Amino acid sequence: MSSATLSAPAFASLSFDEKLDRLAEVAVRVGLGLREGQELVLTAPTDALTLVRRITDHAYRAGALLVTTFYADDPCILSRFEHAPDASFDYAPVWLQDAIAKAFKSGVARMAIAGANPALLSKQDPAKVARANVAASKAAKPAMELITRHEINWTIVGAATPEWAKLVFPGEPVEAAVAKLWEAIFQASRITGDDPVAAWLEHGARLKRRVDLLNAKRFSALHFKSKDGSTDLKVGLADQHLWAGGGTTAGNGIYCQPNIPTEECFTTPHKDRVDGVVRATKPLSHQGTLIENIRCRFEGGEIVEATATAGEDVLNRLISTDDGARRLGEVALVPASSPIAASGILFWSTLFDENAASHIALGQAYSTCLIGGEKMDEEALNALGANSSLIHVDWMIGSAQMDVDGIAADGGAEPLMRGGEWV
Repeated sequence: MSSATLSAPAFASLSFDEKLDRLAEVAVRVGLGLREGQELVLTAPTDALTLVRRITDHAYRAGALLVTTFYADDPCILSRFEHAPDASFDYAPVWLQDAIAKAFKSGVARMAIAGANPALLSKQDPAKVARANVAASKAAKPAMELITRHEINWTIVGAATPEWAKLVFPGEPVEAAVAKLWEAIFQASRITGDDPVAAWLEHGARLKRRVDLLNAKRFSALHFKSKDGSTDLKVGLADQHLWAGGGTTAGNGIYCQPNIPTEECFTTPHKDRVDGVVRATKPLSHQGTLIENIRCRFEGGEIVEATATAGEDVLNRLISTDDGARRLGEVALVPASSPIAASGILFWSTLFDENAASHIALGQAYSTCLIGGEKMDEEALNALGANSSLIHVDWMIGSAQMDVDGIAADGGAEPLMRGGEWV
């Protein structure tokens, strides 16, 4: 047993408050790397108040100048879709998003707590949902560009909430489901050791070694092929692409871990060099709608056919958001034996489920996954193959049945994964 690992009984003996405190400390110290004197903007569902208070406490202990929290409430969101005038769904508070972008430019850190009901809008008019999402994405673009360029230190962490827990553990009473979801979050977020911060540094170093190996290979493409033939996809990689994973140094010089948890190594695909068919191996929860059994066919980088057994209308509206929504902005490799995959839990949350399987993302590319990309304008990024879009939506394609080859510039193939595991 390593120095960073508690026995299962030892961790189980900790109180819920002690476990929650560990998660909050990791979120602030590892996720954000919050710097003394820095402000923090925090967003969270109202049901995550207990974690918000712990994070706020740790932020001020770390020297935060001010923590400002914005709450979202599921019943209030539903009220809009049930009672608001039609014009509401083409509107978003640009004034608020402009202020947030201004805050980021002044050096404010950003943390989001994920925990909203994934199925919140599943019974609402898909057209209204799509319109509201487009309006929100357009308003948030100036702020989101600073995040996708990693100009600031930011992170996302999960909090168990009743409606989410009922979806993950449908056969359990609500209190038991919430307790089980919290335990799953604690395990997935790697806070079970006697020194969670040290454990995260070790984990980040392991991911960094894998990233360095991938960057040294300079593959021109990845070939995903499942044993059942449902996926046969060639993903060309952007010119001058860079692999990332295990944390990043933001443009403000602060080292942060954007996702708690994370198990991925990811990079930027070439927007025009994706061909073949791919099937999702896990459902996608998008803006309150569950999209199941996605299957897409790509030609010349673009989705030319998209189907799903549930939520197909939402999927097709999603990929019609703008010209870049049908193209890829990210490809990520995750071993099928990752702790989240090994748990056997379907979280119905991209934050967790993307770390159970290799995945792709529709939409906006990360400029930091290109050599010198953080200093390039959109035209220069586009010339290298980086996609531009109002959306960035991850969905899972990996499994224990997936093989992945790295394709060299001369066309030669090298095994990267077999049966979902690194070789």
